[in-house]
Amino acid sequence: MADNLPAKPDTSGANLPSTTHAGSDEPTPRAGWLGEALPASIGGFGVTWATMFRKVLTEEYPEEKRPTAPRYHGRHQLNRHPDGLEKCIGCELCAWACPADAILVEGGNNDDTPADAGGTGRFSPGERFGRVYQINYLRCIFCGLCIEACPTRALTMTNAYELADNNRADLIFTKEQLLAPLQQGMLAPPHAMVDGMEERDYYLGKVNGSTEEQRVSAAAQAANAADTAMTSEGGATR
Repeated sequence: MADNLPAKPDTSGANLPSTTHAGSDEPTPRAGWLGEALPASIGGFGVTWATMFRKVLTEEYPEEKRPTAPRYHGRHQLNRHPDGLEKCIGCELCAWACPADAILVEGGNNDDTPADAGGTGRFSPGERFGRVYQINYLRCIFCGLCIEACPTRALTMTNAYELADNNRADLIFTKEQLLAPLQQGMLAPPHAMVDGMEERDYYLGKVNGSTEEQRVSAAAQAANAADTAMTSEGGATR
């Protein structure tokens, strides 16, 4: 009769399933899991308690602005050569590298023929320049991949971060908004390259600023363009 009774359960823990240490194939008794989990839990709660009693940092923005890190990824900038010509060559590599499809570039051909003579003028050294350049900051994730892709260092990122606006269309920046301002010694394009210099000389740092010949030529082109505009207006009024 006693042989038909069910066996008593084993409460010694010897037959309980075992677990395995992370990174080890050796089984660990199930009874030891609490010793591993408890320190981790205490550490997590320790971080929570330390944060609760930490002094709150309040910044009076925008009245007080903290400086950004030196390599902060902010708004983009299209750079210029020392004589004012643009570094962008319209290769579109930045647009291809952008994972968010936030950049639009349309290249154009440089023309040494002045605008008053029917040409487009020269905006950059070499054959091509960025005729259209737009960055959609509604899409941009500020990853900096476009900077790495640029072969001429024409595109860099500034420390400017205030891009909020109440109009979505105003967050699509055009070339005129992205171009770096003219510095001393620079001449606004279109204008010719420095006499005796080739495209590679610009990237080797041999150009230090605009020359007198460039300034005289640009002034003459501007005067001719103004005369042409006045003549056109006079003919239209008649």
